[in-house]
Amino acid sequence: MLNHAPACGRPPPQPHANRQARGYPAGMGTLNLGGLAPQQFLQQYWQKEPLLIRAAGADLRHSFSAEELAGLACEDKVESRLVLERSGQPPWEVRHGPFTEADFASLPESHWTLLVQDVDKHLPQLGAPLIDAFRFIPDWRIDDLMISFAADGGSVGPHVDTYDVFLLQAHGRRRWAIGGPAEGPSSNFVS
Repeated sequence: MLNHAPACGRPPPQPHANRQARGYPAGMGTLNLGGLAPQQFLQQYWQKEPLLIRAAGADLRHSFSAEELAGLACEDKVESRLVLERSGQPPWEVRHGPFTEADFASLPESHWTLLVQDVDKHLPQLGAPLIDAFRFIPDWRIDDLMISFAADGGSVGPHVDTYDVFLLQAHGRRRWAIGGPAEGPSSNFVS
């Protein structure tokens, strides 16, 4: 768990010593589509309706810790943000990185989330195997691998994605809610 004082500038995590032929860590695992073949998933669900698959990524092993993710968020060329829930109007605050150790040390104990974009590009030896699990989707549809860490009660707030999203929850518990199309701007949405 994030210790409120990540080592900014920490060297990136290293892949497992035993690499597969493509240079990825051994034993990264596969994506479970709930018994559906990729073609079935594409025909029945892709861009049609949400699908919850419990333990979809249970076999995908990863090497990212919360501290390493926070370290990446301290880098100048890494796109990152913190979403904090607070009482008042608006109920959400978004801060953009790069962050410092002091930024993380000042965070409350709960109700915040760190998001880091393009992890597959900044740490290809670790991010690419996760992207590879989705290679049944055409490459031109895959933008990036975003990894997040949420403290207890953390969220990204109500928002609308205008693109396709695969969410894999690696640890912890979370209540996910999927709504219909948004109708106009709302002060309750995170921007």
